[in-house]
Amino acid sequence: MTKTFTLISLVLSFLLPLQVMIGQTAIPKVDLSTAKEIDHSIKDGLKWLHSQQEDDGSWQHYPAITALVLSSYLRAHPSISINEPTIENGFEFLKNCIKPDGGIYIDDMPNYNTAICLVTFKDANYQGFDEIIKNAEDFLMGLQIDESEDFTTDSLYYGGVGYGGDERPDLSNLQWAIEAMAIDDVRAVDPEKKLTKEEKERLQNKKLFYNKALTFLGKCQNLKDVNKEAYAQNDGGFMYEPGASKAGGTNSYGSMTYAGLKSMIYANVDKDDYRVQNAYSWIASNYSVETTPRMDNQGLYYYYQTMAKSLNALGIEKITNDKGEVNLWRHDLANQIIKIQTPEGFWINENGRWWENNPVLVTAYSILALEEIAGLPESTTIKKRKMIFKSK
Repeated sequence: MTKTFTLISLVLSFLLPLQVMIGQTAIPKVDLSTAKEIDHSIKDGLKWLHSQQEDDGSWQHYPAITALVLSSYLRAHPSISINEPTIENGFEFLKNCIKPDGGIYIDDMPNYNTAICLVTFKDANYQGFDEIIKNAEDFLMGLQIDESEDFTTDSLYYGGVGYGGDERPDLSNLQWAIEAMAIDDVRAVDPEKKLTKEEKERLQNKKLFYNKALTFLGKCQNLKDVNKEAYAQNDGGFMYEPGASKAGGTNSYGSMTYAGLKSMIYANVDKDDYRVQNAYSWIASNYSVETTPRMDNQGLYYYYQTMAKSLNALGIEKITNDKGEVNLWRHDLANQIIKIQTPEGFWINENGRWWENNPVLVTAYSILALEEIAGLPESTTIKKRKMIFKSK
C-alpha cells in the first residue's frame, strides 16, 4: 500500500481552530485555550497512527482496533473524506472481515469486533454502507440472550451480550453493542420524517433490544430497589457482570459505572430516572481523572473514553461531589490525557491488562476521548456522503 500525507495535511488544517473561526455548529465545548491544546494533541496522535497503518490497510490486522482508529480520524472533522487512501484502505480491510451472517470479525470475539466496526461504518456517513450496517445490527441483536435460547426475564443473564459464542455476557460487551445500535439514533433523528414500514420495524426491534438489555443492566447495578439479587450492594454503581466484579466481589468500579450510565441513556432511559441518578451519585462520589476508581491504572484508557462518552451523553458540564466540590470534567480529563501523551504522539499504559500496553489501541481510545470532550462527534451529524467508493 502506498502511503500519502494527503490526509495528514487535511487533519493539520481542519481541526478545532477552523471550526471556531468559521462558526460551524461543532463549536468546542471547552475554552479556546484548552481547545487549542486538544487540537494539537489530536493532530500528533493522528500523525503517529498514520505511521502505524499496515500494508493491508489495517491497524495490527485486527478489525476492532482498525475501526477505533478510523473513527478517531472520521470524528476529527466532517471534511475528512472516506476516499482518502488511509481511510479507504482501512475500510477495505474491514469489508474483507464481513461474514455472510453480517458479523464483522476474523476468528474471535464476534460481538466485540462487530459492535466497534458497526460504529465506524456509521461514522462514515456513507450511503453505500447501509446494507453492511443493517446486517451488522441484525447480527448483534441475534447474539442477545433471550427467549430464543429458552432464557426468561428472571434468568441472571437475560438481555446480556458477551464476546460472542458461548461466553457468558458482561456489561463491557453489552455497552459496545448498545452504543453500536444507538449511535445514529442519538446523533440525528428527524421527528418529522415519515418512516417506511421497514424503518418502523427496525426501530421496534431496537426498542426490544434495549428493553432486554436494561433487564441485564439492572442485574449489574448495585441498587437494591432495582437489583433484587442477593449479591447486590446499594451504592448505585455497576459491576462487570451479574454477581462478579473485576474490582473484587460485586464491587462497583469506574469504567463499568460509566458504561452502565451511558448504556441506560443510549437505551432511552430518562436522565432523571432513579437508576441514572444513582449511577451519577456514585460517579460524583468517586470522581477521578488520574486513575480508574477502584481499579488504579487497570483499563485506564478504556475508562477515559467511556467516561467522556457517558458524561457527554448525560449532558452535564460540572460534577459536584458530596462535599460540595465542583469539578469541570472536560477541562480535567483533557488536561490529564494531554499530560500523559508521549513526545512521539502516542499513549501507552504500563499496566498491560486488557491490551492497554498496546499503544495503537490506547492512542485511539485517547483521541476518541479528546474528540468527545471537545464535542467533535457532533460534527459527524451531516448528510450521508454520496461519494464513489471502491466496491469489495
